[in-house]
Amino acid sequence: MNKVILLNNSTKNKLINKRLGESKFGQHVKLITNISNIYEELKVLDVSYVIFGIPEDLGVFANHGKVGTAGAWEATLKALLNIQSNKFIKAKEVLILGHLDFSKEIDEISNLNLAKKRDLKKVRDLVATIDTYVTHLVHQIIAAGKKPIIIGGGHNNAYGNIKGTSLALNTPINAVNFDAHSDFRPEEGRHSGNGFSYAFAEGFLGKYFVFGLHENYISDKTLTTLNKVKAVKYNTFESLEIRKDLKFNSEMERALKHISKDSFGIEIDCDAIENISSSAMTPSGFSVNKTRRFINYFGHHENAKYLHVCEAIPKKKTKNQIGKLIAYLITDFIKA
Repeated sequence: MNKVILLNNSTKNKLINKRLGESKFGQHVKLITNISNIYEELKVLDVSYVIFGIPEDLGVFANHGKVGTAGAWEATLKALLNIQSNKFIKAKEVLILGHLDFSKEIDEISNLNLAKKRDLKKVRDLVATIDTYVTHLVHQIIAAGKKPIIIGGGHNNAYGNIKGTSLALNTPINAVNFDAHSDFRPEEGRHSGNGFSYAFAEGFLGKYFVFGLHENYISDKTLTTLNKVKAVKYNTFESLEIRKDLKFNSEMERALKHISKDSFGIEIDCDAIENISSSAMTPSGFSVNKTRRFINYFGHHENAKYLHVCEAIPKKKTKNQIGKLIAYLITDFIKA
């Protein structure tokens, strides 16, 4: 796993803003120092959660999307380390592993033109390479009996999360996706819009629920596919929040019923949250508080195996807010 860059004490301590009389989360989380066998290291550690980042935007780029998702991990790490350590959250149950380093791959795509078929194929092949590293790391964490919390990066990494968990448990897993888009598009080469369809086609994803699809941004072809596949269910944002045909709490219950008989992953795409800087930022979406309630609700179930937060794009003016938002989502999952 030569792509794993472990978080060390020196880096961690530089990011913590210490205050007299306060105890910060980052002062109590655990780290590991040996990269040679992460599985063995994790297996003996008394932690429940393993947090790591995937600072990349190749999958978004390969989907002709807005890049910048590579910056979310750095913003999140600083914010997370500086929250308070208190009775509401037990920092000692958390290991911050570090991140997967795809800087070389990001450099490789800097001069590519997606209008050229050869360049497009190259980018999508690189995304498939990223899949292998994400799959392997998630597999190690799940096999060691821990719950990974994955901070993207693009939503292409849902594929590696699902496959890695499935391989570790030796069974297909289910997923609930809080998203404006289904990411169930054709298998045309890997990108951020087809992680779930690839995982389903290859037998790693069993049942799938898409929560909050935006009716304006789903093609007829994809809608036909979703309606045809019995293992897939969905609702739309408009039915929940505009027409009020459906109730948020009842739909969470329906989604949980669909996926919770077996192990499942929780996928959160920041594109679904109103006015959050992301790869497909929306002026009309779910509130941050509803997103937090969603994570709390699904994270509370014993079969929830991981949390993935993706597609956020920190900018100069929004970096602190993005970091703080994702830190809230992480801690909501841990508290659940």
